[in-house]
Amino acid sequence: MTTIDPLTDAHRLSRRNFLRYSALTALTGMISGCAIDPVTGRKQLMLMSREQEVAIDRQQSPFQFSSDYGVTQDKALNQYISRVGKSMMPAVHRPDMPYNFQCVNATYINAYAFPGGSIAVTRGILLQLENEAELAALLGHELGHVNARHSAEQAAKSTVSGLLIGSLSVLASTQGAGLGELTQQLGSLGTGLYLSKYSRANEREADSLGHQYMTSARYSSRGFVGLMDMLNGLNKAQSSSVQMLFSTHPMSSERLEDAVRRDSTQYAATRDLPLHRERYMDSTAGLRKQKEAILLLQEGEKHLVRESYDKAATAFKSAIRKADRDYTAHLLMAKCMLIRKKADEAVSHSSKAKQLYPSESQGHYISGLANLMANKPGQANQDFTRCDQILPGNPQVTFYRGYASDKDNRKESAASLYIAYLEAINYASNKYSQYAYKRLKAWGYAN
Repeated sequence: MTTIDPLTDAHRLSRRNFLRYSALTALTGMISGCAIDPVTGRKQLMLMSREQEVAIDRQQSPFQFSSDYGVTQDKALNQYISRVGKSMMPAVHRPDMPYNFQCVNATYINAYAFPGGSIAVTRGILLQLENEAELAALLGHELGHVNARHSAEQAAKSTVSGLLIGSLSVLASTQGAGLGELTQQLGSLGTGLYLSKYSRANEREADSLGHQYMTSARYSSRGFVGLMDMLNGLNKAQSSSVQMLFSTHPMSSERLEDAVRRDSTQYAATRDLPLHRERYMDSTAGLRKQKEAILLLQEGEKHLVRESYDKAATAFKSAIRKADRDYTAHLLMAKCMLIRKKADEAVSHSSKAKQLYPSESQGHYISGLANLMANKPGQANQDFTRCDQILPGNPQVTFYRGYASDKDNRKESAASLYIAYLEAINYASNKYSQYAYKRLKAWGYAN
C-alpha cells in the first residue's frame, strides 16, 4: 500500500513549488493579450478567455445553487423567468454566451451572475418585485455584469489569489461542518460562497446596460426605476435578509438618481410601454402563496446567525406548519437541530428534505451529518456517497465519506478516502487534513 507523509520537508517544498508554478501558469493562461471590449468597443486586457469563463461557471455555479437550496422545483416559474431573460438576448453584446436563468430556493434577497452566463434570482427577491418590467430590469442588470465581463474579472482575481495563498483548498473545506465547529459552519451554509463582489463602477455600468437591455425588449423604462427604488429602500432598512445582496452589489442613492435621469431622457420614449404587472402576478402566484412561510424562514435564519437557536427553531417550526412540503424549511430546521445537538430531530427533518427534493445534494449532506451525530455511520456514508454522486468535486464530502467509513470500522475504505481527500486539497493544512493524516499514520499508511 502506498504511504504518504504530507508533513515532510519534501512535501512542504513540493507544496510551495506547486503554488508558485500554478500561480504563474494561471496568470499565463488567463492573460490572453488584448481584445475588443464588446460593450465599449475599446481594447482591453483580456484576463480570461470565453472558454475559461464558461468552464469556471460550470464548475462553480452548481455549488452556489446547491448552497442556495437548489433550483426551484416550480418548473412553470423557472420557465417564466427564463422567458423574460431570453427576451433580452437580441440586445446583449455577447449573444454567443450559454445564458441560463434560474430561481433558487434561498429566502434571502439577491440575484447574481456567473461569468459564463448562469444567472439566478432567489425566492426572496422575487417577492419584492411588483411587475415583469422590474424582473427584466433585475435580469438585465445581471446580464450587464456578464457582458461587461465584470464576473469574469472578479473570478480571475479570486482564482489567482486562491492559487497564490492556497485559499481554494481552504474554501472547499469550509463547506463542511463538524469536528467542533458545527455552529459556525452550519451558520455559514447558504451564503454567497462563490459570488462575485462588484465595485460601484461595475454596478453603474451594469445598471446602464441592464436599462438598455430591458427597454430594447419593449419593457417600460419605469421598471428599472421601480427596481432601483425598491433596492434603495431595502438598503436604507438594512435588514439581515439583504446583507449578502449589498455586500456583492453595493447600492447608493446615486444609482436611483441615475435611473430616474435615464428614464426621463434617454428612455423617455419607452415610458408608456407595458410593465406587465398582471402577468407577473399570475406567474408568481404559487410563490406568493408561500410568502408567509418564506418570511418566517428569513426570521429564523436571522436568529440562527445571532445564535438564538430556540427562536430560530420556533420560526422554522411555524414555517413548516404553513409549508410542510418546503425543502428549504426542513433543511433549515435540520441544521438548527444539529446545532442544538438534537440528532433524532435533525435526522427526521433532513430525511423529509431528501424525500421532497431527492436530486438536490445539500439534503443528503445535512442528512449525513445528522446520521453521524445519531451514531449511524453506515447511513451517513450512504448520504455522503449520494451527495457526491449528485454534485461531485467537493473534497469535504470525500473527507466525510472517509470519516463515516472510519466510524463504521471500515479501515481500508476510510484510508483510501482520507488519501483521496489529502490529494484533492494538495495537502493543505486544516483540522480535517490533520485528522485524516493522524488516522493514516495510526494505521501505518503514513510515516
